Amino acid sequence: MRKTAITISLMLAAICGYAQSAYDGLLFSENNYEGTARSVAMGNAFTALGGDLGSVTINPAGSAVAGYSQISFTPALTFSAATAQGVSPFSDGSLPYFERAMKSSMTRFALPNVGMTFNWNTNRTSGLKNLTFGFVASKTGSWDDDIYANGVNSTTSYMGALAWETDGIDVADLEGSKAYDYSPWSSVIGYQSGMISPFGGNTDRYVGASELVFDNGDIVLGGALDQTYGRRVTGNKYDYVFNLGGNVSDFIYFGANLGISTLNYGYDEYFKEAAIDPADFEIGLDNGETMYFSQMKHRYSYQADGSGFYAKFGVIVTPGAGLRIGAAVQTPTLNTITERWQENGETEFTSSKYNGFASSPEGEYRYTFRSPFRANFGLAYTLGNFAVISADYELCNYGQMQFRTDGSDRDYFEDVNNDIKSRFGTSHMLRAGAEVKLGALAARVGYGLTSSPEKISSWGTEMPVTYRQNVSFGLGYSSKGSFFADIAARTTMVSDEYYMPYSDYILDDEDNILDPAPEIMIHRSNWKVLLTLGWRF
Repeated sequence: MRKTAITISLMLAAICGYAQSAYDGLLFSENNYEGTARSVAMGNAFTALGGDLGSVTINPAGSAVAGYSQISFTPALTFSAATAQGVSPFSDGSLPYFERAMKSSMTRFALPNVGMTFNWNTNRTSGLKNLTFGFVASKTGSWDDDIYANGVNSTTSYMGALAWETDGIDVADLEGSKAYDYSPWSSVIGYQSGMISPFGGNTDRYVGASELVFDNGDIVLGGALDQTYGRRVTGNKYDYVFNLGGNVSDFIYFGANLGISTLNYGYDEYFKEAAIDPADFEIGLDNGETMYFSQMKHRYSYQADGSGFYAKFGVIVTPGAGLRIGAAVQTPTLNTITERWQENGETEFTSSKYNGFASSPEGEYRYTFRSPFRANFGLAYTLGNFAVISADYELCNYGQMQFRTDGSDRDYFEDVNNDIKSRFGTSHMLRAGAEVKLGALAARVGYGLTSSPEKISSWGTEMPVTYRQNVSFGLGYSSKGSFFADIAARTTMVSDEYYMPYSDYILDDEDNILDPAPEIMIHRSNWKVLLTLGWRF
């Protein structure tokens, strides 16, 4: 058996520990609107409706529809759960790793919408009848992910894959603090913490602490390993908009937003391997001593913080007979992003004096990123004060995303920007909602469907169209005075994720996989419950 290179490596290390990618741009640009309980319950199909503070981020003209001032705030709870289990690489369905279906959950509190608008009546019966000024903070994205997977693997190991990743790098390039300037961080961490080491007098070939080397040069896993993969992702994206709206003869409503977008995103991932029986992992040292591998842990953490600004313009027209037509366009958002990342690793042996630990410096990089132009259109029909139905269509061409930097690094992002253009296209978002009023009470339902913009994968293959779906419902109460309250629930359904913690690395002479590395399927469920309390005056 020999270790042979393959074209795909899903290990997180890059030459500088982390490198921006086309998928980072998508992460920072996608919108999954939240808002008030009323707007969420109706699928956020508010381009042609307006009147609610949840609509202002979607269509700035929405603030002008309400002929009164208002203030509201919306607390919410998010309940997310994920089930992770290995995927069988064999036709008979047998599973050699991560055989246990592990479920994890997370509950988070947030304020997805808070704001106020002030209506000024011009006392005119036609022309510009009202002006509205407002400020609204609304969540346009959130990341809530807690993944845990565990199982026994008797064929491959993280450290074996890392040893293959490091083959060809001279050991002198992995020593000392300067190694992080020139070599992949995971390889440096692996060598300095004792996960991998050179063997047989080589200075550029490596073996994992979980592997045995035979006299004929074969390298095999020593025995069964208990493997654990964990990942936790948290963060939010908010839009803070300063709004101006106007009502012209109760026929045309217009609006404009000056928007400030902020994001914070945190990613923390670890991988652990522990010997089921350390006696299977004998390591002979040059000094004649013998030790046995016990366990290892590798951890990678990443944090992104950013802010940007944009403008958005919208209009709603009411031609009569209950029909409403709306449209809005948003300029590209110019963001400034600061990223920080770090890796560390530790390896334990049965003789503690050989235990090792290594930690990288904290990497940091700052750059600008342009999110793409987006536009949305809406139709709605009202049946007096009894009911309303509404539908929206929104599009965004993610192939227009662009990373930028200044100075001597001006061409740093040329490759990733070309990758964005080839890999991503237009995403289409459909939203629909309905509301029925019975006196002071209202019942609402909503639906949303968003297509993925990815058209070509990392390996040049055409991607099938995938979707994210939202289903929502809620109730509302409006008093005869100024107070109103709404409650809503929304579930988000996304396609299952397939993830490889490390690469396939054991192949035959014809590059056919002999022992496949683990692949994990992650199935998610997500619920949000929102409560809006507001006053009109």
